[in-house]
Amino acid sequence: MKRVYARVKPELLVWARESAGLSRDEAAKKVAVKPARLASWEAGERRPTIRQLRKLGSAYKRPIAVFYLPKPPRDFQAMRDFRRLPSDERGSESPALRLEIRRARYRRQVALELLAQLGEMPPPFSLRGRLSDPAEALARRARAALGITHQQQVGWRTPHEALHAWRSAIEQLGVLVFQARGVAVEEMRGFALAEGLLPAIVVNIKDHPHARIFSMVHELTHLMLRRAGLCDLKEEGLTGAEKGPADQRIEAFCNRVAGAVLMPREVLLREEPVLRAPPETWGDDTLVKLAQRYRVSPEAMLIRLLALGKTTERFYRERRRQLRRAYERRQQAETKTTGGPPPDRVAVSTAGPAFVRLVLESFYREKITSADVADYLEVRLKWMPKIEKAVFGRRHDAWALA
Repeated sequence: MKRVYARVKPELLVWARESAGLSRDEAAKKVAVKPARLASWEAGERRPTIRQLRKLGSAYKRPIAVFYLPKPPRDFQAMRDFRRLPSDERGSESPALRLEIRRARYRRQVALELLAQLGEMPPPFSLRGRLSDPAEALARRARAALGITHQQQVGWRTPHEALHAWRSAIEQLGVLVFQARGVAVEEMRGFALAEGLLPAIVVNIKDHPHARIFSMVHELTHLMLRRAGLCDLKEEGLTGAEKGPADQRIEAFCNRVAGAVLMPREVLLREEPVLRAPPETWGDDTLVKLAQRYRVSPEAMLIRLLALGKTTERFYRERRRQLRRAYERRQQAETKTTGGPPPDRVAVSTAGPAFVRLVLESFYREKITSADVADYLEVRLKWMPKIEKAVFGRRHDAWALA
């Protein structure tokens, strides 16, 4: 059989590999060729076959059409705004993280295009804040906009129920909330696309729900500021960060606002354990129960108590590592399962109810095809009835014919 060679520009091959965060050796291994062969393609000395180009597209997570663009697009810029675990050093973004950044940007662009086809404007995200604002005051404004009451918060029965409620409240503000599924928690806990229209928040689905809630509100604060930050504080929430580098000041501020949103001063200070506990005698059981009541991590609760003068920095430093180890053990125990969730749940949890509803509504109004739906939601059509039930509570008859 005669081989058909792809007439692609070498600079597009280089761009696709580098934007995927792969070295030449790593990419060559993925497509089962020698590094020298890949180098010859990128230098324009030889050309890949169509079959080899498809393998490159699969390895780089790019549609084959991008290799035929007139020039490399400027669609990737290194993210500076993502939350890491405090113990991790910043390095180059992994291919998995780069893919999740591209996926978030792609979904946001799809949402804008679908809204335009429907003749609708993106909902305005009107919450604004400044670094000069008092953190407590900004948190009260955010909490009022989110519309979640204290009674609702302490009434949630499970961490996932709390996560879904906070996510829904944030999406009601005109923000898309996605969940990344292919990135290690050690590398990324959350990041935000602080765009003027339809901004987006991404949190790590591998993280504990309580941690994801904090990350969502932290990133929401970034959106309110319209500013990005480094998001890798070594001592998150401690006093003195406001005197450090600009990135750390932003992160410390976002953490203080997030803590005040999730654990409002006026109600937390009235809790019986807070009223009677001396600053340096917080026992594990008391702290854990108080944190569970507000659906936050014990460490986040301790940081908030520190901010309110209900514990000391010395006590926090002594307990911080111990609390983190215990929290990680609980997370591992709670996430052990015999198998992963079904594809319909994965589609809704990663893309988010707001995005899923927009895609389905566009299909109902015949603006897109069923193939588009499967592409945008990254799921086979046979799962659509269950997805509809999850976001609408009903099934649409169109899927019987799709």
